[in-house]
Amino acid sequence: MSQSVISVEHLSKAYRIGVREEIPDTLMGAMKNAITAPWKNFKRLRRLNTSTDSPIPNPSSTDTLWALRDVSFEINQGDVVGIIGRNGAGKSTLLKILSRITEPTSGRVVIRGRVSSLLEVGTGFHPELTGRENVYMNGTILGMRKKEIDRKFEEIVDFSGVEKFLDTPTKRYSSGMQVRLAFAVAAHLEPEILLIDEVLAVGDVEFQRKCIGKMSDVASSGRTILFVSHNMTAVDGLCTRGVCLAEGAIARIGTSQEAILQYLSSATHKSHSTEALKRPSIHLGQKLRIVEVRPLAKQPTGFPYDGPLVFEVKIRATEPIADDLRFGITVYSERRGPLLSTFVPINNQLDSNGTHAFRLCFSKTHIAPGNYGMSISVGTGTDQTTRKELDVVMEAASFEVMPFSQNSDKNIAWNATFGEIRFPPEFVAVEYMQECLLDVS
Repeated sequence: MSQSVISVEHLSKAYRIGVREEIPDTLMGAMKNAITAPWKNFKRLRRLNTSTDSPIPNPSSTDTLWALRDVSFEINQGDVVGIIGRNGAGKSTLLKILSRITEPTSGRVVIRGRVSSLLEVGTGFHPELTGRENVYMNGTILGMRKKEIDRKFEEIVDFSGVEKFLDTPTKRYSSGMQVRLAFAVAAHLEPEILLIDEVLAVGDVEFQRKCIGKMSDVASSGRTILFVSHNMTAVDGLCTRGVCLAEGAIARIGTSQEAILQYLSSATHKSHSTEALKRPSIHLGQKLRIVEVRPLAKQPTGFPYDGPLVFEVKIRATEPIADDLRFGITVYSERRGPLLSTFVPINNQLDSNGTHAFRLCFSKTHIAPGNYGMSISVGTGTDQTTRKELDVVMEAASFEVMPFSQNSDKNIAWNATFGEIRFPPEFVAVEYMQECLLDVS
């Protein structure tokens, strides 16, 4: 039976957030505010320094944010665990507590083993020290002797690729250089427990591939890894267990497949009533207004990676519009920003006021599995010089692309080197040329 190396028991973490400052608009109000401010500040200070052991916050509290609530689990030696969940679910807060960077509000954590962590860009590095000095400082913090660090030093430098800048202060490193060196230090100094946040997204594709390979090597050596990521393909391929967090609480603990299914089923596509959303300009949404954008996935968990992306868009017109209207659509990745865009003709005039429904279908996009959003506009023209927008909604809908085919439930291994979009074969034409046009001899 494997030994437990991490025990988390009823862990909760609360952050106190300030209340909005009231700015008086009269001289009498300003004088009253100045007189009562010391007493208000004293009461606020006493409240912010008083916490409760209960993991359940007071519903009426306006200055408490619970990042984690009553979280409990056990991690055994050799487990490779994916920590997944939407933004704000509490993943990074959990790793900070496990790394002893942040103290919990209540509950306790017991860790048996030497821990190395890679959380945020620059974490664990002193900006005034050189790359070389930071390597030795991190090794010393882990309890290693200089000879042990010397033995690993060349591997660290070779893996990170920053050998030319080893004697430069890390404050002059780019974020990518800091991440490469930090990961090399964390992975090569032989910790018994390795904690990795999704800071790897800062690195390029080739470095991400190297990191996944190195984590596989660490896992095969019997060491324990906790890996926070939004990349479900990486979690599925690397991790044996999974913890899915939702709003600071545990939604599912089990195999990586079970945790991923829980995450995708609860965090998939969301339709938006876009009518009340703020527009980039007050002049938009007057003649016509986009009132709803709804993903139409056949599976409740999301769109298959090789299937069509289908959406329903509802527009309300206040008057007939005879212009040649086009939808402007941009799909963006939560991790990498805008991914693809297009202008699509509506093909029929809005010859009456009222609400009109349209169906948008992207056929065979082959987008990498992950979380995506869509912005949409309605207007005339197809480029920056001729485009005239009538309405624009920047965050019209969010949706999930699943790591399986529309004809199979079997997960695909989407390699990071594929990029965000993989063209199907019919998108590329290959023609044999009888003669070589370029003489390379």
